[in-house]
Amino acid sequence: MDYNKLAELVFPDVSGTVNELEEQFPKRNLNEGAYVTRFAPSPTGYMHIGGLYAAMISSRLAHQTGGVFYLRIEDTDKKREIEGGTDEIIQSLAGYGVAFDEGPFSDGEKGYGPYKQSERREIYRICAKELMKAGHAYPCFCTADELNVIRRQQEELKADIGYYGTYAACREMSYEQIEEKIKAGVPFVVRLKAPETAAGHITYSDPIRGNIEMPENRMDLVLLKSDGIPTYHFAHVVDDHFMRTNLVVRGDEWMASYPLHKQMFDLCGFEQPEYLHISPIMKMDGSAKRKLSKRKDPEAAVGFYLEQGFPPESVMEYLLTIANSNYEEWHMENPDKPGSDFVLSLNKMPVSGALFDMVKLTDVSREIISEFTVEECERQILEWSEKYEPDLYQFACKNSAQFQETIGLWKMSGKKVRKDVSKWSELMVMFDYLYMPQEKFEKTAVYELDEKYTKEQLEEAVLAYKKDLFLNTDNWFEQMKTLGEPMGYCPNMKEYKKNPQSYKGSISDLCSIIRVAVTGHKNSPDLYTIMNVLGEETVQKRLDHFLARI
Repeated sequence: MDYNKLAELVFPDVSGTVNELEEQFPKRNLNEGAYVTRFAPSPTGYMHIGGLYAAMISSRLAHQTGGVFYLRIEDTDKKREIEGGTDEIIQSLAGYGVAFDEGPFSDGEKGYGPYKQSERREIYRICAKELMKAGHAYPCFCTADELNVIRRQQEELKADIGYYGTYAACREMSYEQIEEKIKAGVPFVVRLKAPETAAGHITYSDPIRGNIEMPENRMDLVLLKSDGIPTYHFAHVVDDHFMRTNLVVRGDEWMASYPLHKQMFDLCGFEQPEYLHISPIMKMDGSAKRKLSKRKDPEAAVGFYLEQGFPPESVMEYLLTIANSNYEEWHMENPDKPGSDFVLSLNKMPVSGALFDMVKLTDVSREIISEFTVEECERQILEWSEKYEPDLYQFACKNSAQFQETIGLWKMSGKKVRKDVSKWSELMVMFDYLYMPQEKFEKTAVYELDEKYTKEQLEEAVLAYKKDLFLNTDNWFEQMKTLGEPMGYCPNMKEYKKNPQSYKGSISDLCSIIRVAVTGHKNSPDLYTIMNVLGEETVQKRLDHFLARI
């Protein structure tokens, strides 16, 4: 067959050539060893934590080698695309400090764009035409019903399922047959003509797993669908070549596609990038591990961590511990260096599924928050609470100095750094008494009272304290001792421990009653500071409400 003639028949309106594309998208001028990587999501739903993980790895490998990290939007599935999906991807990643050098955004459209596949249609058609001219592609007119018949035959014969060899009904059509169908307007797809010798095996050298033997591809897979839109397999080969990607970071579920992709690169005459197949993020389900599921697991969504108020630094720090087994050791040896100084190593990445441990993330986050300045805490809490916790946001905006003082309360205990908070959503659970409006506090307060205190004892203590809160003194605790002693509270703990039966309680008991009355909790940071933050009027209201409730 005259393949040039066939290509002109199928693509009469395509005038560009691959050589022209090579000139339009030249090799990048980068230092040897520099990686060009990409993140190529589809704007069809929320960002998965596995996507953030892959984007982080791609970004770091590119930037630590002086390379380029770009965003490509694979938006050929218009039926599933959600409105604002691309912006959602960009904003989600930006919130975690993952920045792109190029992509479909302001100042990102560089010389290797457009970066949306829906805008690259002509590029794919040029490459498909070149493949057809070389005898590596052909039009296929099989209908869905005809393909189902082929599949049933294969199932009956227990043959491999697919469109290949003698089952490829349109592979050996004559030019005249093809011309007749095209002139008649019969819909068709463009298929790859897999080499007939492709029956053996290839060896793939994976940077993480080493050498892997895989069967060669022998399927005549679709390159262009009937509407001219490319399949993922073809589009990624064309895009990675002309965007000059030299390292593809992707999940190991794509490893089975490697023989097909290698074959496509070879048949197109393109230089193949290196592939890095990373392990999926897993979770424990009973005694077994499974992949994080979009359907079953809320923590699969990046939005989950935003809503919970985990600082971005905490999530990225934790993902680094998953990505490289030596990161925690490096961090211990370099406690004053930021995680951005760590050099990611391909040979330190996990071979099997990386287990996502929420408890460990929480521990990591406590450490991260404990290292924040009060000002950094304030900035992040304001950003988070504006969207997710209006009561906290209103309190923080009302009086910045007062809000910073409350942050100091739960961050420090004297000179010791506290590590109580792991995410911003905990603030309204652990410190509701600080941030909740008084009316709401009165409706929701649950007092953690010790059963050893009688109602009479509680009333006596609170009524006595209400007369003077001692909020304008430097020796509040001494004043409490003076207040409590006539009521039978021992001011000296050593003496009380020797003769507890001689007293109504210790000075700590008196303080505990006031603490519960003001905060609702048995334990809290410094009570005197809490009451000064709340102010005398609010403290009096808290005490009155407590008396009314007991």
